[in-house]
Amino acid sequence: MGTLWWNGTFFTMVHEGDQVEAVFTEDGKIVAIGTAEELRQRYSTRINQEMNCDGAYVYPGFVDSHLHMIGHGEKLLRLDLSTVMNAEDMREKLMERVALTEEGDWVTAEGWNENNFPDQKIFHRNELDEIAPNHPMILTRVCRHAILVNSKALQLAGISKDTTDPPGGRIVRDELGEPTGYLLDTAQELVKRVAPSVSAAYLERALAAAVDDMVAKGLVGGHTEDLGYYLGFNQTFATFQRVIDGNTRRFRAHLLVHHEVIDDMIKAGYCKGPVGEWLEFGAMKIFADGAFGGRTALLSEPYCDAPTTSGVAIHTQEQLTNLIKKARQYKLPVAIHTIGDEALRMAITSIEAHPVTEGRDRLIHTQVTPPSLVERMKKLKVILDIQPAFVPADFPWVEERLGNERLSYSFAWKTLLRSGMALAGGSDAPIEEVDPLYGIYAAVARKKPTDQHEGYLPEEKLTRYEALQLYTTGSAYAIEREHERGNIRPGYVADFTMLNRNLFTCREEELLTTRVEKTVIGEAIVFQA
Repeated sequence: MGTLWWNGTFFTMVHEGDQVEAVFTEDGKIVAIGTAEELRQRYSTRINQEMNCDGAYVYPGFVDSHLHMIGHGEKLLRLDLSTVMNAEDMREKLMERVALTEEGDWVTAEGWNENNFPDQKIFHRNELDEIAPNHPMILTRVCRHAILVNSKALQLAGISKDTTDPPGGRIVRDELGEPTGYLLDTAQELVKRVAPSVSAAYLERALAAAVDDMVAKGLVGGHTEDLGYYLGFNQTFATFQRVIDGNTRRFRAHLLVHHEVIDDMIKAGYCKGPVGEWLEFGAMKIFADGAFGGRTALLSEPYCDAPTTSGVAIHTQEQLTNLIKKARQYKLPVAIHTIGDEALRMAITSIEAHPVTEGRDRLIHTQVTPPSLVERMKKLKVILDIQPAFVPADFPWVEERLGNERLSYSFAWKTLLRSGMALAGGSDAPIEEVDPLYGIYAAVARKKPTDQHEGYLPEEKLTRYEALQLYTTGSAYAIEREHERGNIRPGYVADFTMLNRNLFTCREEELLTTRVEKTVIGEAIVFQA
């Protein structure tokens, strides 16, 4: 027996402008669409309940194509510095947290971003020592490719003037060669490995907080990468199984698997594909480079504002190729973090050497995409995971990093679409806000809500339909589910995001104040305003 959903405007996303007024669902799937009257007549013996949508605008359930769900939950639980706009406020928040922390315990915080500060100040370990003389301190930058630590943390990690940089990372030093407390990419692990490990209960709280927050923002699923951190593959995956059990919570979690724990997945008897109705394993995740914020994204030419560096390669070309070869041996696609153009070139070269045979590879972020590399990507079975919110977050300071010539083919979402590339949209939470409505706004406006201009690189703006595709059909295509997810049509899952506004016709700024009325997953209402 099923449900008739009526008195709404259902945008099918099959093609632009396509809409119906009612949907009949049964056993978690869409059976038929049409008018309420015709569906009542056709399925009168099978309708056992009716849901009045009260005039809501209904879309296929939004899915975030790239994020770190447990990390997002941690951001909700920990001290969040992402909204701090100057160094003095950051200092005050840290001092408040230190005062509440027992002496000797670690002080942790998330999300600081010096590019938000008028002076772009990066704290030195000596300044952190003044704030926390009796506590080890670790502060994670918004990009998660850098941390700040104080002297106690450095001492516990055994990091000194004589410590060499690890492969794929850098210990930032002063003019005397002493560590400043600023650690980039793999150098972070030197401290993280001596920090207290999280408990299973903490991990469960973080994931539960993330799911609850995501469904409240209209998300029915997410493609997440968490399994290579925290308590290891087995315990972290067990946390997903406990939290998203279909009873307490239902959510469609597609799990990317970090290359360092891929063997653990195989040994546990898993392979690519579903594990029950709500969880599924996807591609093997690889990091090729870092991020623009710490100048660790790998560029083919030096940074314009730091000519002594071109970024950091996490792997050599040979190592990257061998990792992809390993994925193919396990019959897996790969999902490669590539922000700089040199990292993208390396990823393309390695994929060309070992093309995917089952599924589609994913290139995540792809922020610098010169035409020559786009032509090579077009010949591969790849989908690009983009993060629209990176535009308002990274501009205008990224202009100094890249310079005008490289900017002409950076953050080029419209150009990539026109070239025929398939795109999916995500937040990279906790790096950016997990809210898909903000992502849609960023894709069409390409500016901060407070900016009084036409947007950064306005020729790269997406239409409302293209922006919505990122979170519906695009996310489904990324995981080979385009025949059952991402549209409102018969045979597809009964996942809906119900809003109080028409996203195709409302004013641009109203995208940010649109309210989620209901989130529906598999025919069940999991959130209601």
